Amino acid sequence: MSVRGRDSLGGRAAIAGIGATEFSKDSGRSELKLAVEAVRAALDDAGLTPGDVDGMVTFTMDTSPEIAVAQAAGMGELGFFARVHYGGGAACATVMQAAMAVATGVAEVVVCYRAFNERSGRRFGAGVQQREPSAEGAALGVNLPSGLLTPASWVAMSAQRYLYAYGLEASVFGHVAVADRKHAATNPAAYFYGKPITLAEHAASRWIVEPLRLLDCCQETDGGSAIVVTSVERARDLRHPPVVVRAAAQGAGRAQEQMTSYYRQDRDLAGLPEMGVVARQLWRTSGLGPGDVDVAVLYDHFTPFVLMQLEEFGFCGRGEAGDFAAGGGLEAGGAGCRLPVNTHGGQLGEAYLHGMNGIAEGVRQVRGTAVNQVGGVAHALVTAGTGVPTSGLILGAG
Repeated sequence: MSVRGRDSLGGRAAIAGIGATEFSKDSGRSELKLAVEAVRAALDDAGLTPGDVDGMVTFTMDTSPEIAVAQAAGMGELGFFARVHYGGGAACATVMQAAMAVATGVAEVVVCYRAFNERSGRRFGAGVQQREPSAEGAALGVNLPSGLLTPASWVAMSAQRYLYAYGLEASVFGHVAVADRKHAATNPAAYFYGKPITLAEHAASRWIVEPLRLLDCCQETDGGSAIVVTSVERARDLRHPPVVVRAAAQGAGRAQEQMTSYYRQDRDLAGLPEMGVVARQLWRTSGLGPGDVDVAVLYDHFTPFVLMQLEEFGFCGRGEAGDFAAGGGLEAGGAGCRLPVNTHGGQLGEAYLHGMNGIAEGVRQVRGTAVNQVGGVAHALVTAGTGVPTSGLILGAG
């Protein structure tokens, strides 16, 4: 791996607008309509119009093409459009692509979006049933142990190894679930608004795939979310103070597969090497470290991967994240809080939007407008999906 100093991207682009639809289990409308609603809401938040947009970025798994969204939203000419691979791992990378386009002058206003009917339509939690002939399908066919066909079953393999490697019990995962649901309970936008849980309730929830219980697994959600990225200078003239992209990174580990990296060596199975790549890049290019982060939004499709991320970013040592999270260690405003995490409720508590709603929460925390606001936020860490090639952001005040 090459050794680099600070990059030329940090501080040259900012998030100026965020928007979303409601989060539900049955939206009653098309994914294209959800995308357009979210995009328009984000532009309105920024004080911009569809005619100001000249760039679009989304996920390869999105069913609403950039051009279709642009037309339906009333945009004009586009000079930049892109898609990022690997499901939830793409979330922060959409902002990274937008920031690079803005920093290089390729585009002036770029909208990142994600919209799906993931509960009432295609449910990603159902896993692999049929695949069209492709390199991706062939790789899955080779690497999937017999019978393990769902995301929960894939993550359970890594989670079991994590527990074994460090002599832990599955109850350690409950600290993440309880913190997320505590934050969701006070967030009116969250699906689980007003519904906190206890460690006892986590332990009593039914097994999905050992060592994962129901309350270790994220929701399936209908909805859309969008982010507006522009230059820091332009953002300063808009409705909200700019939230600056201090650093952005993507990462894939050695022997990386898509949530099925079972053949990596030894301790790698009890960690997330791809997020380690992202962490090293973010720290190196920003000049910051774990002690500079005031709040974190860590991708929480499954609770074990939140603990592993804490370790990959150096907030605690290997195998120590359970103790780090215990006693309210992740809960905003608590006496035992070590690092406020997923203050919107995360994907377990607010909504599963492949991490785009997590980026919006990072923006709100830096703006000072979050429902569970952490005091004096100078830097927010946001991560994307784990177990796949992934991405991350450090956001700061402008």
